[in-house]
Amino acid sequence: MADDAIHFWFSTGSTYTYLSVSRIEHVASTEGVRFDWRPFSVRAIMREQNNIPFAGKPVKSAYMWRDLERRAAMYHLPIKVPAPYPLKEFDLANRLVVLGLAEGWGKAYAMASYRRWLADGQEPGCEPNLSASLRELGQDPARCVERANGDDVVELYEAATDEARELGIFGSPTFAVGRELFWGDDRLDDALSWFRHGRLVS
Repeated sequence: MADDAIHFWFSTGSTYTYLSVSRIEHVASTEGVRFDWRPFSVRAIMREQNNIPFAGKPVKSAYMWRDLERRAAMYHLPIKVPAPYPLKEFDLANRLVVLGLAEGWGKAYAMASYRRWLADGQEPGCEPNLSASLRELGQDPARCVERANGDDVVELYEAATDEARELGIFGSPTFAVGRELFWGDDRLDDALSWFRHGRLVS
């Protein structure tokens, strides 16, 4: 991994990642730091670890939605919860970001699909979110879905997931500075500190 960036490991489908995806480009600009966006399948890794965080846990789920609502308000982000969860087309939603990053529209697509999910209740990877988010960026949905299902994009997605697994990443979002991992949107400031100083600075 390059040393000139904080590596932003994320999966569309993680609710808290909405907070990071929606503000990270502003953070990059104001802090003068580059983020390397790395979509991967957190679902695959969590299943391997038998980590099912919210399914069948109504009390924890209720806390998650309220916590997300509070933190979105802090960042002045629109939100309407609960939203559809978990995603039915999780892998397609993420492979579209992989494709978009290769073609130059991935960041904007991730932000658009998350906004439609957490603000409008439209599930990423499904209609109407999929087509509306792609057309917003001037992309043809049919072409993008075909490409996202192609072997080359699938292999990129799987390779990224393998790399995340090897690094010890288990959740989204995770910020990596070298091999130092900072899990959760609320650890972004810690990642920035480590990137600048090699340690946490108050």
